[in-house]
Amino acid sequence: MSNQITRDQIIQKAWEDDAFKQQLLNDPKAAIKDAFGVEIPDDIEVTAVEETPDHAYLVIPPKPSALKSASSEEFPSW
Repeated sequence: MSNQITRDQIIQKAWEDDAFKQQLLNDPKAAIKDAFGVEIPDDIEVTAVEETPDHAYLVIPPKPSALKSASSEEFPSW
């Protein structure tokens, strides 16, 4: 499953399920594992934030060269 599909599914579920959204904001790894069966390794930190109409976040991903040189275990596809 690709990263984008999973992220889209997570966002959709958060829009539809307030309890899931609250769990996602409080403990994103547990929420993702409970809802999608995807376990994120302990050495990867996940932070969920909620945008508002007047406050947006811009996420800058790792450089492609960093991803190419890293093993799939360092940057798993979740």
